[in-house]
Amino acid sequence: MTAIELRSVTKAFADVTAVHDLDLTVEDGEVYGFLGPNGAGKSTTIDMLLDLVRPTTGTVRVLGADVAADGVEIRRRTGVLPDGFSVYNRLSGRKHVEFAVESKDADDDPDALLDRVGLDGDGDRSAGEYSKGMRQRLALAMALVGDPDLLILDEPSSGLDPAGAKEMREIVRTEADRGATVFFSSHLLGQVDAVCDRVGILRDGELVAEDSVEGLREAVGGEETLEVAAAGADDDAVAAVRALAGVSGVTRDGDDLVVNCASDAKTDVIAALEDAGVAVDDFHTREASLEDLFLAYTEGDAAERDGGVPDSAPDAADDDPVTEEVDR
Repeated sequence: MTAIELRSVTKAFADVTAVHDLDLTVEDGEVYGFLGPNGAGKSTTIDMLLDLVRPTTGTVRVLGADVAADGVEIRRRTGVLPDGFSVYNRLSGRKHVEFAVESKDADDDPDALLDRVGLDGDGDRSAGEYSKGMRQRLALAMALVGDPDLLILDEPSSGLDPAGAKEMREIVRTEADRGATVFFSSHLLGQVDAVCDRVGILRDGELVAEDSVEGLREAVGGEETLEVAAAGADDDAVAAVRALAGVSGVTRDGDDLVVNCASDAKTDVIAALEDAGVAVDDFHTREASLEDLFLAYTEGDAAERDGGVPDSAPDAADDDPVTEEVDR
């Protein structure tokens, strides 16, 4: 079964089009990373999946049902961790989870869920005393109520320390192994790279790339970064490397050269340096990271990102850069 299906979806507000003619499919049991720069339309898309806003044109189907007609049933089968989750300050963490259990008519043990997300022993504390990371854990506990068929996680690692982010990734993979579909939006590209089966990149409301991370890497040319310890490399040596076929860029970082090149150009780089009289002391390579790929698909539109289409309604302030805080 297809867990998420958007067909020719456009969402226009009064003076902007946040999502334009979007086709998107997420298969049942898949962990799908949904990326894009600020203002790309990610939060608007998530709002349409949850029937918080309706598309101007097109159809949105979730868990095999039309969102507009079956929104209540879809939400019962969906766990949501929203970006910027707000707590009821006077209620305990346990009361928050109990409310979610009652709302879904589920039979989960609130304390077991709190323990699972790392809040064991904190259930009796008022949520207003929780740190940002603890509130994020609480939101995840509520999202897990009822073993949902679909998890929608919007910036799930926000506010978590490295240990908390690792626990979050482990929970995502456990849920996927259980058979749940996970729709995962994040600015922290390393988190997405670690857990997602496929990645979609949204820019200016349009899906500009969609594949596995490895597939995206191949699509942008399969470049690698070659870091060479080459003390004494002068401008002529750098120019010789830059002129090689398969080399797209060379920068000097102290006594090191950082060369962006095709995989089969690495030996030519070393040979060119040695021919220029440069002693190559050491070198190593790394493949393009998800961050590199993200920039390859989104760079060049900084002006639009900084002053263009907002990510949701015109007065919304979502998709701000994440500021990490201490988890506990």
